[in-house]
Amino acid sequence: MPGLAYSSLRVREKYIVTNNGEKFEVEVEKILSANDFLLKDIHTLEKYLMSDLTQFGKGNDWLITEY
Repeated sequence: MPGLAYSSLRVREKYIVTNNGEKFEVEVEKILSANDFLLKDIHTLEKYLMSDLTQFGKGNDWLITEY
C-alpha cells in the first residue's frame, strides 16, 4: 500500500508516520510550509516538527498512512 504525500496531509487529521523502524502516531496541528508540519503525538501529547522526524534522512521504510 503506498503512503500519503505531504500535500495530502490535513490539519486535525491523524496519521501514522514510519521512519527508520520507528512508528509515530500523530495529529497534524499546523501546516508550516509545503514540507513541514507541527505534529502532536496522540499518546504523549508531545509536539514536534515533521522536519525533526526526517532530520537524519528518510529510511527505506518511510511511510505516512491514515490512522
